[in-house]
Amino acid sequence: MTSLSAHVPTAHASRYLQQLCKHWQHNLAVEFTPEHGTVTFPKDARGATWTGDALVTFDAGTDALSVRIDASSDAHAEAMTGVVARHLDRFAFREAPLAFDWNPA
Repeated sequence: MTSLSAHVPTAHASRYLQQLCKHWQHNLAVEFTPEHGTVTFPKDARGATWTGDALVTFDAGTDALSVRIDASSDAHAEAMTGVVARHLDRFAFREAPLAFDWNPA
């Protein structure tokens, strides 16, 4: 298991968390509140380019969105950083690209 985390500065963390979770809940297992969300990416997700499963956790603060990726391999964790960043930047288009400081969790 590989874990990565990022602290993403934004004043709109809760909004982005909710938009992202609503977007993914159509195809994935998602649970969220305005402050916390989890998205489970199964090994066989539709259109997936990865080979393992992952859990992405979001926590909204007043000045940043914290993101954690727990993935089945290093390669999968790295692929998921791109998936998360692309989707967040899509919702945060007014301030994109957002700054992601990915680090081992």
